[in-house]
Amino acid sequence: MASLSIRHQPDFTLGLLYLLSGGGFAAAAVRYNMGTLAYMGPGYFPFILGALLAAIGLLIILRAVFGRGASVRLAPWNLRSLFWMVGSVIAFGLALQPLGLILALVLLVILASLASHEFTWKTTLINAAVMVVLNVGGFVYGLSIPFPVLPQIIASNL
Repeated sequence: MASLSIRHQPDFTLGLLYLLSGGGFAAAAVRYNMGTLAYMGPGYFPFILGALLAAIGLLIILRAVFGRGASVRLAPWNLRSLFWMVGSVIAFGLALQPLGLILALVLLVILASLASHEFTWKTTLINAAVMVVLNVGGFVYGLSIPFPVLPQIIASNL
């Protein structure tokens, strides 16, 4: 009996991530009312999206195991970059209420930029400015989402 081997480890890992996250979203969505196609309930869209994500993950896993071509191994994890990326998102979540969207986004971009070996202050600050304009314009003014834009201490004095 031939043993199964993973031919493309990066694709297998990605497919597994899609499968687990999509399956998790679909499983969480079944707690909500599904409704019908004509009158969708709050669980309908997350369930369909999660199921599609899980199906895509399964297809990627099958291709990684049964695909043809040279074997590709997964590169070692860069824990420093992983720390800065995950840490920047956590810092953004913690800073949003007290600092407001503008400063929290600047903090997010600066911390996330530290994950790159090609970090420069110029590109980081340009990226932060673009992110602030797009997010404040799109979410606060375009979609009317009530994010605090300015720090609490400034907003309370206005």
